[in-house]
Amino acid sequence: MDVIGMLGLIASLILLIYLTMRGTNIIIAAILSSILVAVTGGLNLETALLDNYMDGFTGYFASWFLVFLLGAIFGKFMQETKSAESIAQWIKKTFGAKRAVFAVVAAAAIMTYGGVSLFVVGFAVYPIAVSLFRAADLPHRFIPAALVFGSISFTMTAPGSPEIQNIIPTEFFGTTPTAGGFIGVFSAALVAIAGGLWLGRMVKKASANGETFSPPNESIAAKEMAAAIAEEKEEPSGSSSKPEEEALPNVIVSILPLTTVIVLLNILGQFMNPTTALLIALTAGIFLACTTMKSFLTEFWESLSVGTQNALVALANTCAVVGFGSVAAQVSAFNSVVDALVNMPGPPLMGLAVGVTVVCGITGSASGGLGIALPILAPIYLGQGLDNGSMHRISALASGGIDSLPHNGYVVTTVRAICGESHRRAYKPIFLVSVIVPLIVMFLAVFLYSIF
Repeated sequence: MDVIGMLGLIASLILLIYLTMRGTNIIIAAILSSILVAVTGGLNLETALLDNYMDGFTGYFASWFLVFLLGAIFGKFMQETKSAESIAQWIKKTFGAKRAVFAVVAAAAIMTYGGVSLFVVGFAVYPIAVSLFRAADLPHRFIPAALVFGSISFTMTAPGSPEIQNIIPTEFFGTTPTAGGFIGVFSAALVAIAGGLWLGRMVKKASANGETFSPPNESIAAKEMAAAIAEEKEEPSGSSSKPEEEALPNVIVSILPLTTVIVLLNILGQFMNPTTALLIALTAGIFLACTTMKSFLTEFWESLSVGTQNALVALANTCAVVGFGSVAAQVSAFNSVVDALVNMPGPPLMGLAVGVTVVCGITGSASGGLGIALPILAPIYLGQGLDNGSMHRISALASGGIDSLPHNGYVVTTVRAICGESHRRAYKPIFLVSVIVPLIVMFLAVFLYSIF
C-alpha cells in the first residue's frame, strides 16, 4: 500500500474539513485539498487540476444544472409569494407552542419533501421557530437541530422525494424515485419518529435542567427582540392598536405547488427518465406558484434572477467538492480504500452503504458524495447481481448519515447565518438526530434488504 499516498489522502480530507470549518470558500478549499492529494499521491499536478478536477467539476455541472436551477427558482417563488410562510404559520397555529419542536420539524419537512430549496426553508421557518420556542421558553440552541433534522435527515432520502439525493441513484441503477419498497418507507418513518422523539426528549431535559430561551446576542432572534422592544418604547402612551397581520395566501393554495411536484415526479417517473420527470414537475410547480398566487409576486424577474444566482452558487459549491473527489479517485490509496470496502465482511450491501456514507462524510455533502461514490461503486455492485431498488435506497440512506458533520454547508449556514448560534452550543443535538439516528437506520436497512 502507498503509505505516503494514504497519509496525503487523509491529510487532504482533514484540510478540506478544517478550511470549511474556518469559513474558507469551499471552492478554494477544494482546490487546495486537490493540490495536496495530487502531490502526495504522485499525480502530475497539471493533469490533476486541468483534467481530473475540471472533468469532475464540469461533468457534475452538466448533469445537474437544470435540476439545481429549477429547484432554486421554485424555492425562491415559494418564498416570494409567501407560500412558505403561510405553511409555516398554519403549522404554528395548528400545533402551538406546546408542540414547538414537532411544529418546526414538520414545517421544514413538508417544504423540503415538496421540493423547496433547503436554504429557503431555513430562512422561512426560522422566524416561526423563534416565536414558538420563545412562547414555550425552550432553549434557542435546539432550533438549528430542529431545522436541520426536518430538512435533510429523512425527507431527502425517503422514497418519492424530489430532492436530488433521491434522484441521483436513479441514473446509476435504472430505478424510479419510489425504489426501495416497504423497507424504504419504513426506514424513512423510523428516522422521522426516532429522531423526533429523541430531539423532543433532549429539549425537555434541557428545560427541566433550568435552560431557557436565551438566544446568543448575535442571533437574528436577539436582534428581532431588541427591535420589538424599541418599537414598544417609541409607541405613544395610551395607544392600544396592534399592527395588522401581513396578508398571506391560503394554506391550501400554498401547498398545491408542493403536492404537484411530488405527484408529477412519481407518476411521470414510472414512464420516463426520473431526472426529466423532476424537471417537468418543478416547472409545473413554478407555474402554479406564479399563477395561483400572482398577487403576492410583485418582483417576478428579480425573483427569477435571484433564484438563478442561488442555483449557480449551490451547484458550483457542490461541483467543487466533486472535483476534489475526482482527483482523489486517481491516487492508488483511494483504490485501496475502495477495495477494502468492496471486500469487507458482511452482506454485499454493507460495502456500498459504508462506501457512500464515508465519501459523503468526507465531502460534507450528500449530493456531492453520491456524485463521487456512485460512478465508482455502482458498476461493482451491479455486477454482483444485487437488487437495483435495494441499492438505490441504501445509497440514498447512506448519503444522509455523516454528511451532516460540522463542515456540511447547510449545517454551517443554519447554525451560524440563520440562527446566529455557535457549533459549541448547537451542534451536539444536530449530530445525534442527523448523524447517529440515520446511521443506525441505514445499518438496519442493510440487514432488512439482505434477508428479504
